Amino acid sequence: MADFLKAVFLGLLQGLTEFLPISSSAHLRIFPELFGWGDPGAAFTAVIQIGTEIAVLLYFRKDIWRIGSSWVRSLYKPELRGELDSRMGWFIIIGSLPIVVLGVILKDYIETHFRNLWVIGTTLIVLGIILGIADRVGRTDRTIERMTLRHSVLMGLAQAAALVPGVSRSGATISMGRFLGYDREAATRFAFLLAIPAVVGAGLFELPEIPHGDNAYGPWPTLVATIVSFVVGYAAIAWLLRYVSTRSYLPFVIYRILLGGGTLLLLSAGVLAA
Repeated sequence: MADFLKAVFLGLLQGLTEFLPISSSAHLRIFPELFGWGDPGAAFTAVIQIGTEIAVLLYFRKDIWRIGSSWVRSLYKPELRGELDSRMGWFIIIGSLPIVVLGVILKDYIETHFRNLWVIGTTLIVLGIILGIADRVGRTDRTIERMTLRHSVLMGLAQAAALVPGVSRSGATISMGRFLGYDREAATRFAFLLAIPAVVGAGLFELPEIPHGDNAYGPWPTLVATIVSFVVGYAAIAWLLRYVSTRSYLPFVIYRILLGGGTLLLLSAGVLAA
């Protein structure tokens, strides 16, 4: 029963933080350690993220169907290749390659060294500052209709930085989007779409690891956490897209710095173990 209660909490935490630029993987590493539960493990973290990505698939189902169908038809209808939706399909595929390649190459580091709380606390602060600068100096004259292949690659490279917990997949991608001049809604929307192949692929890749490992939860608690993350994540998407259409990312920047700083202080005091 204890594992199921922990799973509900972690699923709630994942759903609340996945789409906000504050790093869900950092929260899933810091809070269990703070409560004395230990590290739930990289496999558990990757698998329950599938729940939030199913929320993305459902929320953006019309966009995904339109992009997917247009991309497939453009493979045998050259006249469709210049349309935004068919190009967007290529942008998502190519933009996903950096995190896929680096994820496979750096798998051992992701599951060990990158999960060190000193690293996570530092990246929370550093990427928080970068997000704040990007949101402040970035132009807002580009919409998602002006996405280019070069920009999708740059945003894909930024997303790959999120292999280090604390960076935040959405935060890194949004920061790059803002530096490139995209408005907040466009940067956020593309960040959500770009994450789908990477997160679903990582979750399926790590799925066989769930029954094993010292810190891994079993299959059923993991399923519970995934379902909870889906329900909460769906609500979080709608809220964030409404929020960023009129407001800045400053509250998230402040929160990241406070969480990162607090983590480093607790590590220094010996309250948390790295």
